Amino acid sequence: MPGLPDALRALRYRNYRLFFSGQLISLIGTWMQTVAQSWLVYRLTGQASMLGLVAFAGQIPVFLLATVGGLAADHMKPHTLIVITQSASMGLTLILAILTLTGHVHLWHIITTSLLLGLVNAFDIPARQVFVAQTVGRTDLMNAIALNSSMFNGARILGPAVAGVLVASVGEGWCFLINSVSYLAVIAGLLAMHLEPAPSRPSPSGHSILEGFRYVRRTRPVRDLLLLLGLVSLLGMPYSVLMPIFAGQILHGGAKALGTLMGASGMGALAGAVILAMRPSPKGLGAWIAACASGFGAALIAFSLSRAFPLSVLLMLPVGFGMIVQMASSNTLIQMMVPDVLRGRVMSVYSMMFMGMAPIGALLGGTLAHRLGAPLTVALGGAGCLLGGLVFALRLPAWRQSARTLFHAQGAERNGG
Repeated sequence: MPGLPDALRALRYRNYRLFFSGQLISLIGTWMQTVAQSWLVYRLTGQASMLGLVAFAGQIPVFLLATVGGLAADHMKPHTLIVITQSASMGLTLILAILTLTGHVHLWHIITTSLLLGLVNAFDIPARQVFVAQTVGRTDLMNAIALNSSMFNGARILGPAVAGVLVASVGEGWCFLINSVSYLAVIAGLLAMHLEPAPSRPSPSGHSILEGFRYVRRTRPVRDLLLLLGLVSLLGMPYSVLMPIFAGQILHGGAKALGTLMGASGMGALAGAVILAMRPSPKGLGAWIAACASGFGAALIAFSLSRAFPLSVLLMLPVGFGMIVQMASSNTLIQMMVPDVLRGRVMSVYSMMFMGMAPIGALLGGTLAHRLGAPLTVALGGAGCLLGGLVFALRLPAWRQSARTLFHAQGAERNGG
């Protein structure tokens, strides 16, 4: 595709374009389901602890089994693995849609479906990380990751807004049904790809799950990035689980208010992803990560204190911006430092820190919100993220040279020398 702007350069690759377009459609449906499901749980129970429990059920399998998924991604074709996981997700979502539309849905149905979808994601997320790296050249990897984040957060703007209208007018079940159908776009895109024979790779240094953990433990830049990511996921991400409480009880809105708040967070995240996509190199991303983790925490503290709906919507912009820039920048740096033979297993540790710590945070956040209230819970989490970002900034100068050495080593390996 000649003439593409530099910020869209990863779209020059046909397979990446197919992957990008299919995922964009599917993620709109996923965000619709996320908002509709949280509102359904809130409508059925009215309890913050139940919101935390459902989020925990949906994400804890990633924490427990992502390393198994990473091992599978290193030893199977990621393309095949993604087709299987997306088909399974489509079937599970369809079951939840039928139960809801027929009026037979109960809380245990939602928990069970969330648990099974989390199990699928434990294999899907590492496979996607590996597959994206295979669809583009190394020089365009950062751009591909940033475009993925743009896609994710563009869907995060549109999906919640549509879900808010649909939930208020026709109910949650239609959001689940639309999400189920949207998986067809991903599967169709994957099946339409022209895949080159996989290049021969050196045998992995070990075939065990533990190889990824060993690499992370002995590689300080990767270890520090993952520790900060895990901290932010544990303490900061529960804000999204508690959003129905803010929309309903604190800001005195409803499903539309919930969709607006989540959409505003997505808009801030989209802006951050677009800015990352326009960057020509990863130079300086470490400082961005420190600043955005701290800014994310500060914005959460301010949001917890707001009682005006317009101000709360405005504060969701820096919340989304800080979260996505820290996450996508960490993803970029790690992917550019990790050897290909360990990519699936190391990125499974990334998945554990980003997605896997979130359920523990959701369960903890739901419990604390039940006892202390949602605003204080979010403020405490924000303070933890702010402190974590400051500590990371102090440690940053010590490992910059090590990170540069890893960049050069992996660049030489992938270029044959």
